[in-house]
Amino acid sequence: MKMPFFEDCKKLNIKRPNVVCRATEHIEDMIKFIQKLEEKGYTYEANGNVYFEIDKFKDYTKLANLSIDELEAGSRIEIDPNKKNPLDFVLWFTNSKFSNQIMQWDSPWGRGFPGWHLECSAMSIKYLGENIDIHCGGIDHIPVHHTNEIAQSEAALGHKWVNYWVHGEFLVLDGGKMSKSSGDFLTVSRLVEEGFSPLDYRYFCLQSRYRKQLVFSFESLDDARKGYRALKKKIATIISNVDNNLPIDNSKLEIYIEKFKDQISDDLNIANAFTVLNEVIKDANLNNNEKTSLIEEFDKVLSLDLMIIDKEPVNVDEELINRLLEERNEARKSKNYGRADEIRNELLNMNIEILDTKEGTTWRLK
Repeated sequence: MKMPFFEDCKKLNIKRPNVVCRATEHIEDMIKFIQKLEEKGYTYEANGNVYFEIDKFKDYTKLANLSIDELEAGSRIEIDPNKKNPLDFVLWFTNSKFSNQIMQWDSPWGRGFPGWHLECSAMSIKYLGENIDIHCGGIDHIPVHHTNEIAQSEAALGHKWVNYWVHGEFLVLDGGKMSKSSGDFLTVSRLVEEGFSPLDYRYFCLQSRYRKQLVFSFESLDDARKGYRALKKKIATIISNVDNNLPIDNSKLEIYIEKFKDQISDDLNIANAFTVLNEVIKDANLNNNEKTSLIEEFDKVLSLDLMIIDKEPVNVDEELINRLLEERNEARKSKNYGRADEIRNELLNMNIEILDTKEGTTWRLK
């Protein structure tokens, strides 16, 4: 089951789903789903394919909040003369432009394969039930994929399907969307090769609202790493100075827990939740026992391993390191490679490893 993907998720402190299911193992569920739509009069057959007729579903445009004309104008739909409405979508193909499609299955409509919206509805309803609290996806799913998911699911069920739709904006590189198909994408392994930890990247993402486009650069990731490292050092100091003889005032804790929950409940405003965390760290009226209790509670949401004290020394002189890196860069520009090597060795003696990347020079603790 795509083990490298789950290994990367683990490194990012993303929990593995309780159920991991393959679409190819649920073809029978999809066929039954189409049959239910067929019984309710939402489908028609044309040229060997089974289509969903959107005009039969009155709330088709409710997610995108656009008119039919606007949806048509904004979609990338190929002209299909067999459709009654250009926005009708295929539930089952027996006849498609992919004549050499390898994966095909027998069905009541002939040998073929399901449409690309169908599996999401059939599988999620099977494992999560007929009403789902939260459905996530990218903003590009709103006008077509999720709109079609809603139409087919609510048509089949006869009632509201999802309570909350959460759509994330794109992570972009150099003004363009990160895309695997174009080869313009990053992996966790690549970030590690460049000297970053997976949790540096998690911290970087958590600093931005999910609805806001996030521009990636190694420079911005390096800034996030510095911020994350500074946060961990502050917390390590608190943990190292806990006095177990001091009492914990739960009423103080409840005030901060509610403030933290308020930010999370405000459309997942995690960036503001960090503000609450920093208030806890600075609050002179909280003892270190109380602070660690709150930090541990907050980290159940943030999952940044805030309670784990790193082996890295707390007294790294970042100003000196950056000054030496600047001097080394100048030495390299002037082709004074001897001095550049001296600086590298000087930093190595400080347990600092230099990393020269396409994005520039950075460093990490050995």
